[in-house]
Amino acid sequence: MAMVMFFIHIVGAAALGFYLILPFVVGKVSKLSLPAQEGSAATIRSLNMYAQIALVIQLLTGGYLMSQGSYSVPWMIVIVILFLAIGAISGMMGKPLRLAMEGIKNKRDISVETGKIRTLSALTAICVLVMLFFMVYNHII
Repeated sequence: MAMVMFFIHIVGAAALGFYLILPFVVGKVSKLSLPAQEGSAATIRSLNMYAQIALVIQLLTGGYLMSQGSYSVPWMIVIVILFLAIGAISGMMGKPLRLAMEGIKNKRDISVETGKIRTLSALTAICVLVMLFFMVYNHII
């Protein structure tokens, strides 16, 4: 059972790789035509939703794997805080994505929303990278 959970956990981690490339994608969206911007925003919004589902899978499988292993309490606290930060920041990205899509449809300036999305996606990518570091080097803390 542990190996199945570990496999599902790794697949979920691969799905979170979306957050690592998101800042680069968002940076290029503003240079596209309006229809392409609308499609890109819709795609990013959908992928963000799927990545949030992957976060729930990570929570369930990671909780199981943590209960089966011997990890230090500070490591568990750091991982849970990073997990909650990723979930919160990716959740906050939903409103600017929705407003950007509405702005594109109404042909108004979306630079404020794009800036928010860029900032939130960069913060999420940093949190994912830090979490990956602590997952690989779990003996540091």
